[in-house]
Amino acid sequence: MSDYPISGHVSPDFEPVKEAFEANFSEDKELGAGFSAYIDGELVVDLQGGWADRKKERLWDSHTIVPVYSTTKPIAALVLASVIDALPAGYETPVADIWPEFGANGKDAVTIAEMVSHQAGLPGFIEPVDPAIWLDPPACAAALAPLPPMWDLGSAHGYHPLSWGYLIGELVQRLKGRSLGTILRNDIAGPASVDFQIGTPEPDHHRVAEIMRPRALPDLGEINEATKAAFLTKWAAPDRGGAIWREIEIPSANGIGTSKAVAQLYGIYAHGGLLNDRRVISERAFESLTQSRVKGQDLVLPFITEFAAGVMRNNLKIYGPNPETLCHSGWGGSLALGDPDRKLSAAYVMNRQSNSLQGDPRATRLVQALYGCL
Repeated sequence: MSDYPISGHVSPDFEPVKEAFEANFSEDKELGAGFSAYIDGELVVDLQGGWADRKKERLWDSHTIVPVYSTTKPIAALVLASVIDALPAGYETPVADIWPEFGANGKDAVTIAEMVSHQAGLPGFIEPVDPAIWLDPPACAAALAPLPPMWDLGSAHGYHPLSWGYLIGELVQRLKGRSLGTILRNDIAGPASVDFQIGTPEPDHHRVAEIMRPRALPDLGEINEATKAAFLTKWAAPDRGGAIWREIEIPSANGIGTSKAVAQLYGIYAHGGLLNDRRVISERAFESLTQSRVKGQDLVLPFITEFAAGVMRNNLKIYGPNPETLCHSGWGGSLALGDPDRKLSAAYVMNRQSNSLQGDPRATRLVQALYGCL
């Protein structure tokens, strides 16, 4: 058997994508990975390769699922968009109208749109907390809500790598009385047989790929207080993972699924709120979800970032040539995109992590090969 077994298929004219996928393995850049793409609802690429475990005993196949970390965020944003019409003012509703405790320390006017586009100034905890709080979403949300913003509201934005999920999760729970992961499972992914969950139950854990962590830290650029709170304190993330991390809901980080499933869900961005021709987000909500909310130098990431209401816009053209593409990357290299002009969606997932914050070279090679086939 090859050191990097490859399975799946590509449609005619998409062989260069398979060649790029194989090259990532032959150049010893992968352990296991998947890459999938849809064009106008047709699955044109669905590739799996390598191994689901570090000992190379378990093949990565079409049933292998893997955490995609922050590539989860735009999927969580789709869930919020699916329920936002319950509010007459939609995304312009102050968060404190739904969650009064959030309004503390001058945040009473922060809108839902501002919160989910990383403008609320809560990228993490500056003061020490027990890292285990990240494994208790209601407690974590309650601890984040009263914090003062780390910058003057309305003056800047800064990526919220982990805290974002607890904020949007609490908001959706208060708005609908159901958890964000439950709505995703029952109302969006489940009816379409999409193999992706935020909050993955124990019976699915045997399918989860084992993660190989990166050996080097990411380049965070100039370090400031916001960057420290987001990434660099001893309490900036949970102190353990395993089963409990998979089972709870962290809408910023612990979505788990296949590349095919992630591409299907990002297809909602490519199709104006439709999933398999079924409307899951109203036209009004979709327009509000995808419009640019903020663009400029990020206070946490070393990039000029552009955010809509929970999804990145392709201002740096990392995710193909179209600046209208909706997209995101995840810790270690995962990537997904929805290009509305080409009705194209694609996703790359893997278990050997790099230290790239976005634009992992393995993923960009695949995206470039995909667009080269169009």
